[in-house]
Amino acid sequence: MADSRKTDESNPRRLLWHCRRGMKELDVLLERFALEALPHASPQERQAFTELLDHPDPVLAEYLLGGETPREVHLAEVVRRIRGT
Repeated sequence: MADSRKTDESNPRRLLWHCRRGMKELDVLLERFALEALPHASPQERQAFTELLDHPDPVLAEYLLGGETPREVHLAEVVRRIRGT
């Protein structure tokens, strides 16, 4: 069976769909990043973003809105880029 992350990575529309979280603030941040940065992103950057989207909404909110930073370096870099810092 194929890994769903690989499918999400290679399908921009599906990845954009996964940016819709149900929390307006997260939706705006994630969709903006997906539309602006992912067309030029490396496969590793796309994979890190896909992995970030696997986190539940409360964790994403803490990372993107609450100032928390993921322990994983590759996820911390994506969070930093999404925040624009």
